[in-house]
Amino acid sequence: MAMPPLSSGAPKLGARNTRQRTAVINVLSEIDTFASAKEIHRELEGREMQVGLTTVYRTLQSLAELHAVDVLHMASGETLYRQCVSPHHHHHLVCTKCGRTEEIDGGPVEAWAQAVAKQNNFQLTGHDAEIYGVCARCSAA
Repeated sequence: MAMPPLSSGAPKLGARNTRQRTAVINVLSEIDTFASAKEIHRELEGREMQVGLTTVYRTLQSLAELHAVDVLHMASGETLYRQCVSPHHHHHLVCTKCGRTEEIDGGPVEAWAQAVAKQNNFQLTGHDAEIYGVCARCSAA
């Protein structure tokens, strides 16, 4: 289940959307690249918004649970977030040199995940599948 773009209205997070949560959502709506919680926090500080780093992490986690943001788990252990561009379930091609990402349809991945789960008598509740490599622009450079 994908959420509408964050700019079309903030999803309900917890009991209420605070000024701090709304500030995090606004930053996500305005950037078009993946960013870490620390990068989003620095952006908020640059805007002279007083939002604690813990609040940024909690807000991002809540948005991820609602499928309102894309989440990338990098090999370095860092987690990156971005407003979902596609309203449908998808995966990403991620350039390990420049960080460029491309949303891709996950049809074959979905079929594979379902088949593996069924073969192992396992009830599938979700999966992560991102493809890491070097984009054409970086390969040509």
